Order: sequence, then structure tokens, then C-alpha cells
Amino acid sequence: MAETMQGLKRTHRCAEVTPADIGSTVTLMGWVQKRRNLGGMIFVDLRDRSGIMQIVFDENDIGSEGFEKAGLIRSEFVLAVTGRVEKRSGAVNEKLATGAMEVRAFSLRILSESETPPFPIEENSQTREELRLKYRYLDLRRPDIQRNLMVKSRVAGLARSFMASEGFLEIETPVLGKSTPEGARDYLVPSRVYPGSFFALPQSPQLFKQILMVAGYDRYFQIAKCFRDEDLRADRQPEFMQMDMELSFVDVDDVIDVNERLLKYLWKEILNIDLQVPFRRMTWAEAMERFGSDKPDLRFGMELTNVSDVVRGCGFSVFADAVSAGGSVRGINVKGQAGMPRKKIDSLVDFVRGYGLKGLAYLAVHEDGSFKCSFSKFMSEEELKKLADAMKAEKGDLLLFAADAKNKLVCETLGALRCELAKRLDMIDPSKFEFLWVVEFPLLEWSEEENRWTAMHHPFTMPMEEDLQYIDSDPGRVRAKAYDIVLNGCEIGGGSVRIHQNDIQEKMFECLGFTKEQAQEQFSFLLESFKYGVPPHAGLAYGLDRVVMLMLGLDTIRDVIAFPKVKDSSCMMTQAPAPVAQKQLDELGLIVRGSSENE
Repeated sequence: MAETMQGLKRTHRCAEVTPADIGSTVTLMGWVQKRRNLGGMIFVDLRDRSGIMQIVFDENDIGSEGFEKAGLIRSEFVLAVTGRVEKRSGAVNEKLATGAMEVRAFSLRILSESETPPFPIEENSQTREELRLKYRYLDLRRPDIQRNLMVKSRVAGLARSFMASEGFLEIETPVLGKSTPEGARDYLVPSRVYPGSFFALPQSPQLFKQILMVAGYDRYFQIAKCFRDEDLRADRQPEFMQMDMELSFVDVDDVIDVNERLLKYLWKEILNIDLQVPFRRMTWAEAMERFGSDKPDLRFGMELTNVSDVVRGCGFSVFADAVSAGGSVRGINVKGQAGMPRKKIDSLVDFVRGYGLKGLAYLAVHEDGSFKCSFSKFMSEEELKKLADAMKAEKGDLLLFAADAKNKLVCETLGALRCELAKRLDMIDPSKFEFLWVVEFPLLEWSEEENRWTAMHHPFTMPMEEDLQYIDSDPGRVRAKAYDIVLNGCEIGGGSVRIHQNDIQEKMFECLGFTKEQAQEQFSFLLESFKYGVPPHAGLAYGLDRVVMLMLGLDTIRDVIAFPKVKDSSCMMTQAPAPVAQKQLDELGLIVRGSSENE
């Protein structure tokens, strides 16, 4: 029978008891991690969010009735225990902060009983994720998950403190807004009051934070919930926390400066790591050329090398045809892997095919200087040597080549292959944090699907002034005042200087295929506000969950979110999304296609 807390007050969390408390009386409350009944004594590991304390139940201390009650204790029961802190009578447990102490109980209340959990509550659980997420309230008791969420809470608190010290105001923006084209699909909320009309959940606070700049608030900051209806992967969720900021009367360097100091402060406070600032900077063009990615992982080498000029007109048609069609041939040098078995090379071929590349060519340089090559019958020994020299190959190296008429495909595929090889060959030091600013992104990118130019970031991104002259004649040449902050191959944040001049904004809409009427319809409230004096402004937003995931060296963003969704955007614990009552649909004026109730 569960008992109440009446008359009891917790004095400490379990792991907040220190050697200074030895000899004093404490009251602890928590969950039973495990129990050991040795006959005359019962030992219980009591757990709360702070850690574990060993409780000793001895009939001489707690009496026969209390000792009998202690015999009923099982895993995950919730207890209130009052007792005396003593040095451990047995061996010290070096793994626990409280491992040199124990509490000898003289009072016990069983506040709540528990059924046998469907899996053990333990760190680094090997239980399959689907089961853990179904019983997320149990999974959240795991000490490692609790530590993750406590770190995330601390990061948010420290960020708020830092930003306040820099003169930022924390201002909330609406969750129910208007649907605007921002890259991903919106989550829509039907309106009961306005049948047939919908609110949209925010993909970001972008338009509202720009309006705050128009309103004169100068420096805005918010940790905001955002929503995007897009396909998921390890570091994405349909709802996520964005650490968002906007600043007036600034340019690129000003935004970068405050953010470098913010990140340096967070890493020092959370991990006691001194980051060296300023961080490296690299243009988008250089990042794509050297690493095949606009978010390169700099913890290892294996940079891409363009060998198009070396193989131009050679006898190997795969190479020659790619170059003549305006594409490229590029390679990576996998140092010391000339002896890689053919089976593993074939698995790399399968990997690149997943990115749309037809194949992968290889050239191995043996220790005796001879070549083993998948295309040797099409090129002479002299040509192969020139190719190896262009790749700076040494004895024992494996050279991998990609070729295609689409240069972007070659770069992106080799960029992904580079990272895959680094994982397979254990080349990555998980303790390193390599930050990088990627700057000067293209303003526009061509969409084959839509047959038009689209904004690489969003329609309010400022072009670089010196490139404005090309916006009509060569739109793809125009660079943006946009910047991403990259950590260990992941984009953790991004932003840009915004357009504040009407003529440039109109030209941007024109390039994107918007008529004045369409632009007004989509962004009317922002464009209307721009008629009344707009300060130059810029901003940046982080994915807070992703920052904490990388900070803690985790593999999935789900481990830093209390109640995450799975890949199909559903919640395994609540079974959301789920059908709703017909009455609710009728109130909203909705008919659900394919629903038997509506047919």
C-alpha cells in the first residue's frame, strides 16, 4: 500500500549528500535502482536525477516492522527514507560520487509501487529504441538521458545570460501565423472561426524578428519552438528548438563576432574547453571544391582533387566524356589503403551509387611502385603516373575517382564518400571540435524540378554589393551575405544580412519569379512594415538540439529531446498523430479524404 509524504520533507537529493554530512540525519526520496537482500540486512540503491545513494536497512536501526516493509521493495518503487549518513561499512564504490558513504535508515515510507519495467533503467541501454520510445517516461529515467537534458537546460540558461549581457532582449513571437514559403512544408492549423482558412506553425521566427528590427528593438533573442514538415534523419525532428537572434546596424563581421564569443563561453562553461577564436572561415566555393560539402568536417584530411585537366582526352571514356560534357573528374587519396580488399572497394561503389553516381574508379599504388587499377587497360603507365602525381600519391595509397557531366554530383558524392571512409577507417577524433564559418553562399540556385531560380537561404537575403551587377545577366554568379557555422561536419546555425532596400528586394522577388501581387500576398505584413524606415539588419539561428547533441558527442538528436518523434514523424508514446472525433471535424468544416466516417 502506497503511503503519503505527510510530515516529511526531502533534505537532499541522493548524490548531493557529501562527506561533510557524515553523522547527520537526512531524508532522501527517489526510485529503487536495485536491491540486495542479504538476510539480516537489505541494501537498496536509491536513485534520483542527481545520482545514487546506497541505503542500508538493518532491523536493529529500523525495527522489525520497518525491516519487513523493506523486504517488499522492488525495482522502481518510489521511497522516502530518513536515516543517518555514515562511512560505507563495505568496499568503497569508486564509480559513484557517493561511493564512500551510505545512509543507515531508521524510517521508510513506500510512496509508490511499480510493476516490473519492460526494460532495465540503465545507462547506454541496449534495448531497441522503438521499445524505449514507447515507454519514454521510463527511458527518461536513465542517468545518461537525464544528464543530456540537464546539459541542454544549462546551455539554454547560459545562452540567455550571455545574450542579456550583450544587450539582447528576449521577445517571444507567435506560434500561430500565416503560411509563407520558407523552404519546407508548413504544419497547418485549421481555424474554427474562419472556415477554410488556416494558421501555419512557424518554420522559424524569420519574418517576425525582422519586423522587430523595423520596430526599433535593435537586438532580439529567443529560444523558440519551430516546426517543419520534412523527412527526418538522425539530426532532424519535425519540432525543434531554435536559438534565434537578430541585430540592427550590423554587417557580417559583427554577427560572427558575437556568436564566436557565445560559443566560446558555452564550451568553456559546459565542457571546460577553451575554443580558439576567431574560427576559420571558408567561402562556399572553396568548401565545395576542397571537400565536396558546404558543411565540411575538418577533423581529417582526404580533400578532393580536381584531375579533369590531367585526364582530358584520355583513352578512358568515362573520364574523357565527363570532362568534354562540361563536368569533372575528381579524386580522394586514402592514405595507406592500397591493400584494401576488393570486397570493401565494391561496397564503396555501392555507397556512391546511392548518391546517383554510376560508379567509382580506383588506382592503388603498391609498395614496389606498381599500380593496380580498375581502368589500366584504357590508360598508359605514363598517364597513370601523371594521375598519381596529380593526387600526390605515395606508395601504399589508394586513389578513388568519380566522374560525371554534373559537377555538383561529383563533388557532393565524393564529399559524402570522404566522410564515410573516415568513419570506416576510424580516422575521426571524437574529442575534437572543429568550428568553421562557411561564407559567401550563392544567392540563388537553379531548381530543375521547378525550372526557375530559387533562394538558397530565403528571399530576404542580401546580395554582396559588388555582385549586384550580375543579377540580371548571370544570377548564378551572385554571392549572398550569408554565413553558416559548421561544427564537425554538421551545420549548427546559419544566417545572413537581410535586404533593407526596396529596389533590391523587388529585384530579388523578380529573380525568384514572384509578381508584385504574389510577393504582396505572401509577405504583405513584412513588406508593409518596410515602408516606414528599415534599419540595416542581420541575424543567425542555431538548432539548439543539434548544438547540444554535438557538444555531448551523441549520435542522434533524439537523445537530447524529452519526447522525440521517430522517422515517420509519429510519437510512439502517445500514438500521435491520431484520428479525431467527427464532431471536431464538423466544427472545423473539414472533410478527411479516405476516412470511412466521411464517405
